[in-house]
Amino acid sequence: MGWPVLLLLAGFPSAAAGGQDPGWGSHAASVITVSNGGPWGDWAWPETCPEGSYAAGVSFKVEPPQGAAGDDTALNGVWLLCSPPGAGGTSSAVESQSGRWGRWSEPRWCPHRGHLVGFALRVQAPQHRLLSDEVAATNARFSCSNEHVLEGPGSERGEWGGWSLPCPGRVCGIQTRQEPPGGLRSDDTALNDLRLLCCKK
Repeated sequence: MGWPVLLLLAGFPSAAAGGQDPGWGSHAASVITVSNGGPWGDWAWPETCPEGSYAAGVSFKVEPPQGAAGDDTALNGVWLLCSPPGAGGTSSAVESQSGRWGRWSEPRWCPHRGHLVGFALRVQAPQHRLLSDEVAATNARFSCSNEHVLEGPGSERGEWGGWSLPCPGRVCGIQTRQEPPGGLRSDDTALNDLRLLCCKK
């Protein structure tokens, strides 16, 4: 397993189709990743918290187990819940792209006005077997600035990978790698991988 990576945006190529401006926003400084993401799908558009705000919580979109004959997709999406600096103001949510299956969990917040600084993914590695059910990302954990961990209600399939490097500042955006629905009798995986964007200090 490789090491997690933190990439400065100035030297980071666009993940958008055709090399277009990925639209990270002026307050994003770097991107953190993990090495165990699934291989299917394409990187969607990134979404960032409103200027001056940061991610202080998360919500998870998870499809429950579909049984022996069903097609499991497990983790389908992640919302970042953005809070403005200080105690006042209202929060907002950003999500990049999410799969079509499952329901959103209740919000989970970093306690004591903490903020997100890193993440880890639980991923089922490609099975490459006849009649196997490929699932890719099955759950996620997010670390808070006060060492609290927010874990999703995802599947127990797959293995946890290592933690990303911590943001030098605060998490302020997200980008997901999604496999689009394949149609009737296809083996769908939905969410495969994600990146978090770090705000400038």
